[in-house]
Amino acid sequence: MNLSLFQRDLVVAPLGSGSRGNCTWIGDGFAGVLIDCGISAKQVFQRMEAAGLGEATIDAVLITHEHSDHVGGARVLANKLAKRQGAPVPFFMTPGTRDGVRERCLPDGIETVDAGTSFRLRHFDLECFPVPHDVRDPVAWRVGVGGRWAGVITDLGRPTALVAEKLRELSIAVLEFNHDEDELFAGSYPWQLKQRIRSSHGHLSNRQAAGLLQGAVGDQLEHVVLAHLSGENNRPELAVTAATEALRLAGAEHVGVAVAEQSRAIAPRRVEIKRW
Repeated sequence: MNLSLFQRDLVVAPLGSGSRGNCTWIGDGFAGVLIDCGISAKQVFQRMEAAGLGEATIDAVLITHEHSDHVGGARVLANKLAKRQGAPVPFFMTPGTRDGVRERCLPDGIETVDAGTSFRLRHFDLECFPVPHDVRDPVAWRVGVGGRWAGVITDLGRPTALVAEKLRELSIAVLEFNHDEDELFAGSYPWQLKQRIRSSHGHLSNRQAAGLLQGAVGDQLEHVVLAHLSGENNRPELAVTAATEALRLAGAEHVGVAVAEQSRAIAPRRVEIKRW
């Protein structure tokens, strides 16, 4: 794809989402960032190519937390990006996340940021904010340009007022719809793992995510991508039904709904932005 075709668009490309690896590219025709890198560097580049983003740059990698399905590919990716783009690429993460990442995954070029921090990278506004998950210092990330915001909000055990506030400003939201409660209880997971998933620091169910979405639909929202679906404890049709009903109840039936996939990139979502 010719990147000039979306110089006026904010683009979100979910490259993979689920318990075996998470990675999302967000950018425009001038720059871009990855949120998480839980798939291999080879898969990052192959899936970007498949999504029509083979020429797109990766100017930074924003890590949400230290679980391997979000940071497992970091070290190799850092090395390949430095060679591919001719300069080191910063990996932004909280101090707690840095301390929790396994040594074999630690990339060069770590830049630590505190939860709640906002900063500029090139012409992007970047912001991380805390979410409740069972790790040291987890965050979600938002990327803003031209008055539009996109964000990835996954790996949280419950909705919070802060999460709702940040979601309400998004034009494109990648939002966790991890499990269906009935499917989880009926499934084969050990009881302790089921309890962890459904805890207040685990993962959002379809019901919880739908309630969050219904109460936090903002005027700018155009696309919702349902993310981090469990391969055993959820089904895409259940998640889509929950999200669609939430949007209907919120009077936002115009909002597009898509499901991120584990093994491949899905078509990028995009919204038009105003250039300065």
